[in-house]
Amino acid sequence: MSNFDSDGSPENEWNDRGDLAWNEFDWERYLREQDEAIHRYLRFYEAARHSSDRIDVVAEKMGWGEDDWSDDQGMDVAPRESEETSFTDDDVYTLHKNPIFIATKAIALGLRRDWETLASDGTLVPQALAVSFLASLQSSEEPATHAIHALDFGDYAMAVSLFKRALGALNGSLALLNSDEALLRESLVAWRAEAQPRLFDLREIWLRVIAECRDELDRPVDDEN
Repeated sequence: MSNFDSDGSPENEWNDRGDLAWNEFDWERYLREQDEAIHRYLRFYEAARHSSDRIDVVAEKMGWGEDDWSDDQGMDVAPRESEETSFTDDDVYTLHKNPIFIATKAIALGLRRDWETLASDGTLVPQALAVSFLASLQSSEEPATHAIHALDFGDYAMAVSLFKRALGALNGSLALLNSDEALLRESLVAWRAEAQPRLFDLREIWLRVIAECRDELDRPVDDEN
């Protein structure tokens, strides 16, 4: 996940795409395929949950090399002027293909899905805690998604700020699971043991990206050439 340098200017992402003319059906098919990438990541992740290096194991299973943890992958998609070839899904880069986005969405989806299953029984989870924890997860996932947008536009300082907000909300989720109300319920203690490693994995992913953003920000301008 260490290389995600990006020239995320709109010229690179959109203006060079030539005659890309997809209709709503094309985009719906594309988005469904990207949704499947999230579910595929989650399947790999759950299978590797007992591995200490599961983040990297899953990245390898997804076919992401070190250089593929990059938000500029797939950007150079413009056909040559002499070509009239239709665009395929592999030619088109959107946020949905960003490995950081996929990993974040997949782990958050697993957490949210399991919590909703548990919290659907009001005898196991108090209503206030059920709502608060879901809101806390959402409060971490949303700024993380905006941070990945910032990466795509090469705004590393904004990405750091947004990831820090995401981490703050994530700490709030951990605090809820460590509250007296949660620790007094056997069902929540058991779920907490399963959830904490996933929350820590989200934190690890975001901290890695923050570190790389800061490396980019500290790099002398002359090094960019």
